[in-house]
Amino acid sequence: MTARKLPVIITRAEPGASETAGRLAAFGIDPILAPMLSLEPDLECAIPDLSTRSGLVFTSANGVRVFADRDPNRSLTAWCVGPATAKAAREAGFEQVRESAGNAVDLAHFIAEHVEGSERPLLHIANADAKGDLKTQLEALGHALDFAPRYAMRPAPALPHSAQQALQSADNTVVMIHSAKGATRLADLCAGLSLTKLVVVAISEPASQPLSNLPLTALHVASAPNEDSLMSALSAAIATLSA
Repeated sequence: MTARKLPVIITRAEPGASETAGRLAAFGIDPILAPMLSLEPDLECAIPDLSTRSGLVFTSANGVRVFADRDPNRSLTAWCVGPATAKAAREAGFEQVRESAGNAVDLAHFIAEHVEGSERPLLHIANADAKGDLKTQLEALGHALDFAPRYAMRPAPALPHSAQQALQSADNTVVMIHSAKGATRLADLCAGLSLTKLVVVAISEPASQPLSNLPLTALHVASAPNEDSLMSALSAAIATLSA
């Protein structure tokens, strides 16, 4: 990745936003932090007796963190959607970590391929807006799954001033998109702004869709929905702009 004086806006929620910023700093890029969502734990959502569960399922690093903050149990296998989530599980102290690569549907098939049927259901720790694709897929594959909505993602009230200035600049500005919900909030907050040269680097095609009506100069989509692929897409975007 070639470092240059190019505004790069990170819309990812914290603490992930700072992690992404740290990776960019290694390439000499000083990003603009503009989280479009913030994590709000649901303190009233109780975790069921884990002895009645066959494993834990995490579809984000945030799910790992909110579980780890409130429950010391690390005895169950942690089934993780991708490398970032698996890394968070290992850092939280899980010894049995199984890592898929892809989205929730891919994770469902990964679990089904590696787990025999059990009378004890798996437990999915996720945010309240999780679509239920994982539960639908797993149940179709013969596996029971319970859902524990341990947190919600709240939309940012406004764009940071630094991000607004960059977006309205006459120069190219790169925006990194990590989720469709974050992209939706960005599109809402950009309504009425005079955008000129907006380059979007998205973690997946679905994540980029809410920005499809904005006047994009370019759209780069990661080859796989994970942070490493997103960084590769960012590198390609910078190389194209530098050409």
